[in-house]
Amino acid sequence: MIEGRQIRVLVVDDSAFARKVLRESLSRDPRLEVIATARDGLEALEKIAELKPDVVTLDLVMPNLDGIGVLRSLPAENAPRVVVVSISDADSDLGIEALQSGAVDLVHKPTPLATDRLYDLGDELIAKVIGAADARRPAPPSVVDRPLRAPPPAGVIRLIVVGTSTGGPQALTRLLSALPRDLPCAVAVALHIPAGYTDALARRLDATCLVDVFEATDGAVLPPGAVAIARGGMHMSIRAENGGLVTRLDSRPLVAPFCPSVDVLFASAAEALGPAVMGVVLTGMGDDGVEGARAINRAGGRILTEAESSCVVYGMPRAIVEAGLSNGHADIDRLAQVILQNL
Repeated sequence: MIEGRQIRVLVVDDSAFARKVLRESLSRDPRLEVIATARDGLEALEKIAELKPDVVTLDLVMPNLDGIGVLRSLPAENAPRVVVVSISDADSDLGIEALQSGAVDLVHKPTPLATDRLYDLGDELIAKVIGAADARRPAPPSVVDRPLRAPPPAGVIRLIVVGTSTGGPQALTRLLSALPRDLPCAVAVALHIPAGYTDALARRLDATCLVDVFEATDGAVLPPGAVAIARGGMHMSIRAENGGLVTRLDSRPLVAPFCPSVDVLFASAAEALGPAVMGVVLTGMGDDGVEGARAINRAGGRILTEAESSCVVYGMPRAIVEAGLSNGHADIDRLAQVILQNL
């Protein structure tokens, strides 16, 4: 609910069957009201202007105007939140572009075909639409930051581990693009995103950032100045081997609520490197990362959180702060500067 009323949703898809399935799936939840559907981007923009929905579920590949065109045409103020409903095999690059262009979250269609398998996405779609309704566009950068308390001595940080969820692709783009080519430590990232999208995200970031960005593989070497992004659907851990750092991938623990798990990444880094780790928690829903941050804290490392002012969803950073584990915070456009000052 939004202030005691239902969340108003516009469903946009060029498939009549998909529109039917999405409408029926969303209508199962009494907190949601599907106010209309649209069959292409042009019709979507007309209905957005007329009906002012809270959330739009958006297909990406459509005639007349595609989903990216819709995102770029949304007003700067009072725009609806957007949840992309996409097929990773067909348009993973478009999905990542959409997330970097302002979409709040992404749901992966289980099939491109007009079959009843589309109903399988119902629970995930409902959860992400409700979450998107509470999301916001990042506010202008704050000029007041709280620096790290008792920063570690210069030169000891060998690894920065980053955890993020909703709004993460945008935040990662802004953070990683501000890091220098000669970054003296490595970076490892766990992002809650469906399988099939992390390779496209890594390639897009690698093309625009000074640091080297790649999708992690099992046993990959992680040197200073490189950024490994955990593969969607796999946990990533860090090991210290032969004087260097390597990434390890595993589907276990199966009980982890998210895969990749921020807790798994952070805890492994703390075990491998002790105080030579800095954890960074960005925008996202939930509390994944609290236990991992606690492990880094016990090992003598430090934790930095994204400030509420720039978060799309102030969930994961809030959980760190409320647990007393944050050593400092900064808005997303100043975060790289604060990190570099504390290496």
